[in-house]
Amino acid sequence: RLSHIASPENQPTAINNTQTKPNTASSNMATALAEWSNKPIQVLTCDGRLIIGTLCGYDQLQNLVLKNSHERVFAPDAPVELVPLGLYVIRGDNVAVVGNLDEERDGMRDLREERAVPIKPVMQNYI
Repeated sequence: RLSHIASPENQPTAINNTQTKPNTASSNMATALAEWSNKPIQVLTCDGRLIIGTLCGYDQLQNLVLKNSHERVFAPDAPVELVPLGLYVIRGDNVAVVGNLDEERDGMRDLREERAVPIKPVMQNYI
């Protein structure tokens, strides 16, 4: 079953696909993604990458197409590195979490001052 976390207004919303069966999650995820079409989103991939971009396409297999995208690479002893990706496709089987991006709040962050341990790979657990 797909887990959809609804948050109060002005709070990020996320779709978590790490504990779902692949055959039922796909159609539910595509339905949930409809509200984010042509809006900025953030995607945590199963291999631990954080990719930000505008959702411009998706399908029933959770394949995502992002435009104007970039990856945020975290390190404990260096600022967040922004790696431009442009038009980018993320395979559905590599999507762990998808969330909307509050551009106003995100714009207030100073990524040059942020330090963090890199995100570890996400393990897929099927129930």
